[in-house]
Parts: sequence; C-alpha cells; structure tokens
Amino acid sequence: MNWSLIKSETDIDELQKKSFAKPQVIFKHSTRCSISAMAKGRIDAIDQSENIDFHYLDLIEYRALSNAIAERFHIAHESPQTILLHHGECILDQSHWDIRYEELNEVASKSVN
Repeated sequence: MNWSLIKSETDIDELQKKSFAKPQVIFKHSTRCSISAMAKGRIDAIDQSENIDFHYLDLIEYRALSNAIAERFHIAHESPQTILLHHGECILDQSHWDIRYEELNEVASKSVN
C-alpha cells in the first residue's frame, strides 16, 4: 500500500479537494491497538486500487487532527477507522472489524459512476 501521510489540517484540506476528482480514504490508526494493527495489515495486503487514494493518520501522534476530521465530516471518532470521501463529503465510514477494502472499493466505484 502506498500511503499518503496526514500531518496537518492543510493535508485534510487537500485530500478533501482531491475527492472531487477521485475518492479518497482516510485510515485513522492507533499504533497502540492490536485491532487497528490487524485492520491496517488487511489494507496493506491488497493491491492498491487506481480508483482510490489512501491516506494514513497516526492518531496517537495527531489526535487533534483525528478530532478535526471527525468534526469536519460529521462522524464519530473511532479507531481504527476508514473514512471514504467523495465530492468533499464522507460517503462511508467503517470501524474496527467492519473495515473491509471490498466495501470501500464497491462504494467508491458506485460513487464515480
């Protein structure tokens, strides 16, 4: 997986803008959580889709950004969590064992067509 790192609110602004051209996924990861490590491992193991860009947020290091993402996209903060953005809005949010690349890809494909 080729992750783009999220380290600032500017990064969030940019990926939100990019979501108008191509779906964007934010993966919020707790480096202290075994469930989060398992979810990240499942995503790392896939062949990255050309239809979706993936962004990684270390929420231990950037907790304020994690909270800003939850507030901006009107979703509850969870960890681990994937947030699929299209046209500037969250169209899918998954957490814990519900994180599935297949669903991300399916929803992203439908949103583009």
